[in-house]
Amino acid sequence: MADRSIPEHDVKFTLISYHLRSSLALRSGSVHTLVHDTHPQGSLGNVHLQVVATPVSIDDIRAARTRLVGIAVRTPLVRFPADGGASEVYLKLENLQPIGSFKLRGAANAMALAGSDALSHGVYTASAGNMAQGVAWCARELGVRCRVVVPEHAPKTKTDAIERLGGEVIRVPFDEWWQTLVNRGHPGMDGFFVHPFADDAVMAGNGTIGLEIFEDLADVDAIIVPYGGGGLACGIAAAARAISPRTKVYAVEVETAAPLTASLAAGVPTPVTRTQTFIDGMGSGAVFGEMWPLVQSLLAGTIVVSVAQIAAAVKTLAERCRVVAEGAGAAPLAAALTGVLEGQKTVCIVSGGNIDLDKFATILRGDIP
Repeated sequence: MADRSIPEHDVKFTLISYHLRSSLALRSGSVHTLVHDTHPQGSLGNVHLQVVATPVSIDDIRAARTRLVGIAVRTPLVRFPADGGASEVYLKLENLQPIGSFKLRGAANAMALAGSDALSHGVYTASAGNMAQGVAWCARELGVRCRVVVPEHAPKTKTDAIERLGGEVIRVPFDEWWQTLVNRGHPGMDGFFVHPFADDAVMAGNGTIGLEIFEDLADVDAIIVPYGGGGLACGIAAAARAISPRTKVYAVEVETAAPLTASLAAGVPTPVTRTQTFIDGMGSGAVFGEMWPLVQSLLAGTIVVSVAQIAAAVKTLAERCRVVAEGAGAAPLAAALTGVLEGQKTVCIVSGGNIDLDKFATILRGDIP
């Protein structure tokens, strides 16, 4: 078994495949119930996981970590060199995962729990790019077909990576992509559908990040998480509630797509106008209905930042830390640098580093793509 105390960047292909295949043999029927779903407008032929709108348990998160040994990297937690050195801000570097994003954790755990029978007809997901890479990576290790429904604005860096991993990319308009998430499937596609965030197994995998944070920094006051669908924030918050109830978990949103902030203010899910920016890994026009009860109960609140602040954080991470972060990955640091959590020991989740190089170069020059 690999030592989880250090990042496992040199895990070999055969070892990863062995662990993932071994995880499939550890299929647990106590967490999810497999069901066959029929869409009201016609059969989608999808087998998926039934969602329960309650936080995942700490036992499920710990079991997920066992399944992920040899698959996901135990990423480092490093202190950010803040001006003057007074503020304690730490970076959880999930951009160092084999696919450049935290999404490998949830994808691998969900596919391990699904079992080989459910995966026999292939697997697919709906993703702007990072979850797609996680699913494609696991599918390649298991030798099963992978297809990905992506919104038409998905960056080339991410779609190219999906194809390198053997996944088939299917581009659709954003509204159709979002409806795939709502329906938990896409017309004409069969196989096992991995929901990118509204799934217990995915959130349990994401929650393993929380375990690692508290092992490395037990007295953390606040954790800032980029908010897209809510699976990352709710997974980490579930771990925090079990291990350190005093620790607050905040979602960060960009002002051009901040439905959670509007919904929390209104007390009900509230749609907003979404403006497309280079920040493709977070933000939408609405809070996903199935996630609303969870985010209400688990999160301490939201922090809204501008596109310019996120671009500045991308540049700062590169210049000061030599860290490559995509927009969503830099958003937590942008939030911390506003000073809204001044005096608190804060962890920022650098969720991913999959940014188009031309956009990255534009930001490094001081401009906004």
